[in-house]
Amino acid sequence: MNTVIAFIVIFGALVFFHEFGHFLFAKRAGILCREFAIGMGPKIFAYKKGETVYTLRLLPLGGYVRMAGEDPEMAELKPGRRIGIVLNDEEEITKIIVNGKDRYPNARVIEVEKADLEHQLFIKGYEEEEEEARVFPVHREAVMVEDGLETQISPWDRQFASKTLGQRAMTIFAGPLFNFILAFIVFSIVAIIQGIPTDEPELGRLTSDGAAQEAGLQEGDKVISINGQGVASWSDIVAIVQENPQSEVEFTVERNGEVMDMPVTPQVREIEDQRIGVIGVYSPVEKSFFGSIVHGAKETYLWTVEILRLLGQLVTGQFSIDMLSGPVGIYVSTDTVAKSGIMNLMTWAGALSINLGIMNLLPLPALDGGRLLFFFFEAVRGKPLDRQKEGMVHFVGFALLMLLMIVVTWNDIQRFFLQ
Repeated sequence: MNTVIAFIVIFGALVFFHEFGHFLFAKRAGILCREFAIGMGPKIFAYKKGETVYTLRLLPLGGYVRMAGEDPEMAELKPGRRIGIVLNDEEEITKIIVNGKDRYPNARVIEVEKADLEHQLFIKGYEEEEEEARVFPVHREAVMVEDGLETQISPWDRQFASKTLGQRAMTIFAGPLFNFILAFIVFSIVAIIQGIPTDEPELGRLTSDGAAQEAGLQEGDKVISINGQGVASWSDIVAIVQENPQSEVEFTVERNGEVMDMPVTPQVREIEDQRIGVIGVYSPVEKSFFGSIVHGAKETYLWTVEILRLLGQLVTGQFSIDMLSGPVGIYVSTDTVAKSGIMNLMTWAGALSINLGIMNLLPLPALDGGRLLFFFFEAVRGKPLDRQKEGMVHFVGFALLMLLMIVVTWNDIQRFFLQ
């Protein structure tokens, strides 16, 4: 149960920050954001504030911000169509009732002759028993009612496509950017709480079941030598211990001004088919708020480089697609990490956030990187590509992405549950 909660919290935080980046910069650009969704599929919770509906959806496969103008949103008011309209005190239309007019007894019924709900914001039509059409101005925040659902109209200047190339690109780039920001914040918080690892030849925190604890070593012991070999850094200590699995080594340490010799037998740990020695000691740390911020930035950079390296191996064939993990694999890994403590779980969340940011920046259709690639082509051509063709490319890309997700998830199930 703890793993389920940890997975939900981590997944929710990663998706929330990603979508919040899109949402924040869309709002800054003046784009009408219709929905802010966490998850996909059927809604299990919805709350509307202002002009945005905030939803929680059933399937933990991502999230989205639905911006005005990106998809067909409402019925087209063709000539001859009969609609109901509700006016405010300034004689502006505030509600357009496409069907179900009987539910609005105060609505006036007109037959549409012409309508423009994007640029000039008007509806021209005939009321009953009138021979001459009348032009009704439409309020910028008017809503259209269809099948009982209200949808706010979106004037052209509130639509995504109306914004400058820079505003659109920044709105899309902000999602992955906020994943890197989240990772930086998480790594910095971990460093503030735990301290910043140093390379001093001292012992940090000891595990309760490690060889160091059993041998009587203590946190803060300064290591002078091991087996008579002088050590000048924490890295020296790690190297010697790893080379001696299950072989007794003699630590010479200084504690409170007293020098003492203490025999320790490193335990064995297997990493990638290699046996190394461990004694259950963390590296020494120092406390510094500013240093923690710097450390958070360094960790973000190092994880980014490492993930890019693994991605490069995947491209060159050194890393098999069978080794990729989907939601199932991430859940299993989260379970393993959660057992090692909250700080390790936070570090894992930071790494996942960077991974999500990088994956979304790949120049593939349906991903943020794919959309940014189309913006690059627009900048080179001096005009946008055909929206229908771009939409088809993204649709095909999304279908292939879902297929890859299914394959990866099946591989995870076979790897973790069917072997």
